[in-house]
Amino acid sequence: MSTVRLLLSCLLFKEVLASSGNFWHITDQHWDHTFNLTANPELVCASSGKRPAANAGIFGDYACDSPWHLINSSVYAMKDILPDPDFIVWTGDDTPHIPNGDLGEEAVLNIIGNLTQILNQVFPTTKVYSALGNHDYHPKSQLPAASNSIYNQTAEMWHNWLDPESKTTFQKGGYYTEKLLNRTGFRMLVLNTNLYYDQNKLTENMDDPADQFSWADQVLTEAANNKEKVYIIGHVPPGFFEKKRSKPWFTPKFNKEYLDLIQKHHSVIHGQFFGHHHTDSFRMFYNSEGSPISTMFLSPGVTPWKTTLPGVVDGANNPGIRVFEYDTQTLVVKDVVTYYLNLTHANSARGRWEKEYRLTESFRVPDASPSSMHQALERIANDHCYLQKYYEFNSVSYDLTECDSDCRVDHVCAAREVDFDRYEQCVLKEGAAVISGGLLPVLSVAVSLVLANR
Repeated sequence: MSTVRLLLSCLLFKEVLASSGNFWHITDQHWDHTFNLTANPELVCASSGKRPAANAGIFGDYACDSPWHLINSSVYAMKDILPDPDFIVWTGDDTPHIPNGDLGEEAVLNIIGNLTQILNQVFPTTKVYSALGNHDYHPKSQLPAASNSIYNQTAEMWHNWLDPESKTTFQKGGYYTEKLLNRTGFRMLVLNTNLYYDQNKLTENMDDPADQFSWADQVLTEAANNKEKVYIIGHVPPGFFEKKRSKPWFTPKFNKEYLDLIQKHHSVIHGQFFGHHHTDSFRMFYNSEGSPISTMFLSPGVTPWKTTLPGVVDGANNPGIRVFEYDTQTLVVKDVVTYYLNLTHANSARGRWEKEYRLTESFRVPDASPSSMHQALERIANDHCYLQKYYEFNSVSYDLTECDSDCRVDHVCAAREVDFDRYEQCVLKEGAAVISGGLLPVLSVAVSLVLANR
């Protein structure tokens, strides 16, 4: 290779490196401060609801929310794996799944404070963009559309991360916006989607709780006028839960409002990052012609807690944390790398966080842009090998059973359709295709091949 070509190659490599950034996404830690290893498996943790924590160890149990040892381990694993991220996204749900009467406002604030402190301690110079979860309030899920003690005190805890204007809107309604890393042309929009949660009785009859929709519309309109690129983060996502058919999180009117907001402003939105499910999934947004316009990434939770939601069978997961690789010039998400702790192995041996998968490698796509994620979804929908791979990643390699035809419908339709009516149409269409035999022979052969190679 000539000297000139070598120099050009080196310059190109440096340019690629310079345009590549990384950030952490951590969510759903659910610290159970009651966790205590005892001889009685029904007394290990309040979050088990008296389900026996029969295999509990220092890192926890699938019946329990996170003990502090797991919380501590996850944050220090982040430091070991990627010690100097560009920023951290933290999307809430800090407190355990225990009755309101056993928690209280003081305990909620104490838990948020402890988790804030460890992030500040381990990443003292890293910007954190933090959103509230539905468990970050007392009583849980009843987040109000007006200023209150928890919003005000949480804003004080996060004063290192919030600029003065952000603090004002956060105290008003739990949301804010800032320039991403204080860079001109780049913006972070932090939403309080708990206001749209169908369990929130305080806001269900409001048209626009805390004026958040009108505010977000204005922010995104100004972003377009200023040629800004935007990331959106929040906790409760729109659409449906992939592990329980026809289970939404938003009320219907708020789901439509959110979908309309994304469709209207998709040209400036380059990524959406949410939690709440504890699972690893994603949601596609399309325009009226059916072209992919945006992707919402649902990151897995740190808590391994097995959900008690009726109808969900064995809905636990291994603890997960996630790195997003992105283009620092365009904000296009280039890749997603998930790290996890095999809880069973960690309790019996030592706690080692390891790479579970890299999205571009596992789903053979060039990046994590909306068009690539649409391609990944089509592979999941039409190739059982990809479906099974996605299904195992969904629980962070906890549930390794076969994803059958009903399972396929639930996962594919949840990822494909955020709109309520279109989701139900998808369920009918995909279910009918299986019943009529259109997909059954292909799936049967695929399952047989998978089983034969195990």
